[in-house]
Amino acid sequence: MDKFTNSAWFMRIVAFALAALLFISINFEMESDKKSLGLSTAPEISTETIENVPVEVYYDRENLVVSGVPETVDVTLKGAKSLLINAKNQRDFKVYVDLSDPAISMGDRTVTFKISELNEKLVATIDPEYAEVNVQERVTKEFSVEAEYNSSLLEEGYTAGQPTVSPKTVKITGAKDAIEQISYVKANLEISKGLNETVNSKATVKALDRDLNKLDVTIEPSSVAVSLKVSIPSKTVSIAPKQTGKAKDGIRITSISVDPKEVTLFGSETSLEKIDEINLPVNISKIDGDTELELDLNKPESVQKMSLGKAQVKIRTEKVDVDEENAEPVVKEEEPETEQKQEEQVVEEKPEAEEEDEAAAIESKTFNNIQIVPVGIRDDQDAELETDVTSITLLGEADDLKKITKDDINLTVDVSNLDEGTHDVDLAVTVPEGVEWELDSKTVSVTITQKDEET
Repeated sequence: MDKFTNSAWFMRIVAFALAALLFISINFEMESDKKSLGLSTAPEISTETIENVPVEVYYDRENLVVSGVPETVDVTLKGAKSLLINAKNQRDFKVYVDLSDPAISMGDRTVTFKISELNEKLVATIDPEYAEVNVQERVTKEFSVEAEYNSSLLEEGYTAGQPTVSPKTVKITGAKDAIEQISYVKANLEISKGLNETVNSKATVKALDRDLNKLDVTIEPSSVAVSLKVSIPSKTVSIAPKQTGKAKDGIRITSISVDPKEVTLFGSETSLEKIDEINLPVNISKIDGDTELELDLNKPESVQKMSLGKAQVKIRTEKVDVDEENAEPVVKEEEPETEQKQEEQVVEEKPEAEEEDEAAAIESKTFNNIQIVPVGIRDDQDAELETDVTSITLLGEADDLKKITKDDINLTVDVSNLDEGTHDVDLAVTVPEGVEWELDSKTVSVTITQKDEET
């Protein structure tokens, strides 16, 4: 046994066995270390699809327009899982189409998508692989803008004028063939409810072809200011007090007057044509003496609105003996007046104190449909009055009033310093000396617009 263990072959076999054990042990430890550090010699291969990756287009943006390139594509990556996770989270690669060649020709062409800044150990597949694009010369042209709105939204009785736009023109930039297809440039006024007042708003501008399809162009400015004047026809009629009920014993009604004498009605023209006056019932059954009342005016159903809802009524009385009850009372009720009578009639208002000199009493005379004249209109502007006529009441002595006609009265409104838009402006009144005047309204609404420039 000693001879065998001391032989050279025995020693060689033992040394080889020890070397083999040492090699196996060292390799095992190295593999363990690599796995713990992610340095496996056989990495796990996987695939990952990244959706909606933006596409960049390189071309001469100053002179060309490129269409047909999709905004995004899907990219499928293949490689080590750790690299895929990093690429998906960071998205530090780019997908692009290169049309930057100065010698590129106009028209349709097929281009492939390319990818850059991607880890070289990953393999990318792009879906779709290519795109059909169109390259056109970039053109800029000026167009007039037409405003529009849904006229069916106008409330009953209201009317609307032609909408105005500011600025009146826009610059549109796009491919040459797209610019040539433009048939309409519209600014649509967005209205969500019934129209019963003037609208001033911003509206987005759209370029449309003849089939009203929206074109892919750039518009500057992209929105414009639109003004739409909405109004309602009006008519001024007299207020006619009508006596109702029976006066108390010993009381006689001598006069019934109303202030104001007129009211303005608003509604459709056909409805207003049928109304000549507004009746105001006055119940005298509870009147004990001279009385002043504030009574509601009844709005006709066909009328949209009235300038006032109440009127002051003055009732004058006298006491009589019971024996005179059967005598016919003398009651002055204001009769409906025709336009001519309203213009020329002198309504006498006698003072309550009978001892005053009647010859010097102040009386009134009402003129209707007096024209309001705008003055100071600039050459580049138009002025439109909400109403161009009104009524005026003159106060003075009877002899002076009899000599006055409509031609002696001038109503003007100064628009010389008004900017574009709607304004309430004071009326300037010129009447003969020695008389005072009264107006239902001392101001009038004036809308100033810029005239269209001649081309």
